[in-house]
Amino acid sequence: MPAVQIDLLEGRTEDQLRAIGDAVHEAMVQTLAVPERDRFQIVTEHKPGRLDFNRSYLDIERSDGFVLVRVTLASGRSTETKQAFYARLSELLAKRAGMRTEDLTVMLSENEREDWSFGNGRASYAELPREAWR
Repeated sequence: MPAVQIDLLEGRTEDQLRAIGDAVHEAMVQTLAVPERDRFQIVTEHKPGRLDFNRSYLDIERSDGFVLVRVTLASGRSTETKQAFYARLSELLAKRAGMRTEDLTVMLSENEREDWSFGNGRASYAELPREAWR
């Protein structure tokens, strides 16, 4: 059910981009109870000057390796679950993509299950039985 948008500056290799996407998905599966096959991601690379971010907001020093991960997902997860997601994602990105933990910003946006349609003009989660979601 989550839709993921990953924004970063140009310059990473295809392997690095894949590692970033894989890490985001794995962290969601492990901590947010997202089904393994539920992967919908948009990765956007920006030219210098087209991704504007504060390099020292909240006294965290960010570099050109900055990555913004935006996840839209159904509501209902606890603060502790979200914190576990942030921590696991940061860990996986450092390990798999060589990212600095300071360069990760994550934004979760929640909505309701009836706000999703995966095709055929249907409110998928409102109309399909829960066991069909997996």
